[in-house]
Amino acid sequence: MTDNTQKDRVWIFDTTLRDGEQSPGATMTHDEKLEIAGLLDDMGVDIIEAGFPIASEGDFAAVSEIAKNAKNAVICGLARAQIGDIDRCWEAVRHARQPRIHTFIGTSPLHRAIPNLTKDEMAERIHQTVTHARNLCDNVQWSPMDATRTEFDYLCRVIEIAIKAGASTINIPDTVGYTAPGESAALIRRLIETVPGADSVIFATHCHNDLGMATANALAAVEGGARQIECTINGLGERAGNTALEEVVMALRVRGDIMPYYTNIDTKKIMHISRRVSTVSGFPVQFNKAIVGKNAFAHESGIHQDGMLKNAETFEIMRPEDVGIAGTSLPLGKHSGRAALRAKLKEMGVEVGDNQLKDIFVRFKELADRKKEVYDDDILALVSASGDADLHLQIVSLKVVCGTGGPAEAVLEMDVGGEEKMATASGDGPVDATFKAVRKLYPNEARLQLYQVNAVTEGTDAQATVSVRLEEDGIIATGQSANTDTVVASAMAYVAALNRLLVRRQKVGAGADAREISWKELS
Repeated sequence: MTDNTQKDRVWIFDTTLRDGEQSPGATMTHDEKLEIAGLLDDMGVDIIEAGFPIASEGDFAAVSEIAKNAKNAVICGLARAQIGDIDRCWEAVRHARQPRIHTFIGTSPLHRAIPNLTKDEMAERIHQTVTHARNLCDNVQWSPMDATRTEFDYLCRVIEIAIKAGASTINIPDTVGYTAPGESAALIRRLIETVPGADSVIFATHCHNDLGMATANALAAVEGGARQIECTINGLGERAGNTALEEVVMALRVRGDIMPYYTNIDTKKIMHISRRVSTVSGFPVQFNKAIVGKNAFAHESGIHQDGMLKNAETFEIMRPEDVGIAGTSLPLGKHSGRAALRAKLKEMGVEVGDNQLKDIFVRFKELADRKKEVYDDDILALVSASGDADLHLQIVSLKVVCGTGGPAEAVLEMDVGGEEKMATASGDGPVDATFKAVRKLYPNEARLQLYQVNAVTEGTDAQATVSVRLEEDGIIATGQSANTDTVVASAMAYVAALNRLLVRRQKVGAGADAREISWKELS
């Protein structure tokens, strides 16, 4: 481990549960938010932005529960520059060991036009709302939304107001991903040099990836004097996403020779949380994604393979183990017991409860009977696909017949609310026929937004991991499953999404809508 005594600390502010969840289709359930928050806390994230408490009762409940359960991290909620928002945010985070209120307002000419405020009127609102937040909480963060397109003189003016009103962190958002690295560093440096009282607060950077420069802009901002990076797991976020946590953390770790900064992130837990966020959000990680992509540590070129065999550093600037990739190993098989499986999961940084272990073990045995070799990635796929305990819909059996000259036919038997039903359907291919059979047994109007298949490992007996995202009446749910039979995995993922959709529909009926206020309204 590199000696950090001569380096500056960079604080990691994760907003996966707030900005990341605003990605269309990425809505997470209450339990999923609690799980992800626990993983973020455990890996050493300094500040977790748990949500937008005023947005809905569901968001408020999640932020409040995360605040109560957090062990180490500062728990932050987001609030507009409105007294009601700030009060609601404080109610949600107040039980945290270390609560933070994050309030914001758009300061660029375009954003000032939305609430139709003059510069003086906006300055007064910033003073009032930051002062109110500071009277409730001694840890207040303030953001001038669209800061990188705000006039510099006005930006200095409102930052000074926020500092005098009690903000201890000033975040400079590149809300639309407009800036470039040189500009990002220069802006932070110039603000620190110009704004009175700037040396008494922490400057933060929040970059979007619309031009593919979020990571570069965030690191440049650190060079300019920022000491907090706002980011998300896998770069999840609106439009093209946010700065990816794994990228900035590993860049600072690997290139400490030119960037003398450090974080407190346990990097060996990166891969596990990356996979969990991908699963619960329904957003697959692209194969060539830096750090966490499937191909990030893969070498196919003969020259590369030869170099790797002689010295791994020839073509790898970090070890797979540094980010929690156990490598491809084969220590488990059909004769392995539950204790061995639990030990293997622990070795890979995965902790599961007894009930989840029981479910994973049953499916591990089934897989081991079908596959010659069970890889670590196969086991992780089983973990990702495990979850929902109380299921309204469960597949009992599936038989698919495909012909070269006609449509495919699926014969499906399914348990629907405790009653076994059977249906036969034809379709344009086995998956289409299977989905139609499901709809016969459980009629629904859900629209298929995403259907994606990835092979977990190599070979014709590889597990297929299928992700399905459904939308019905504005409610979105995802399902994922893994199986050596792609059609079976597809059916299980589709049914898993329907189960989640049913649960969310029931919650909406009970008044727990997760999307009561749109982002446009919140802006």
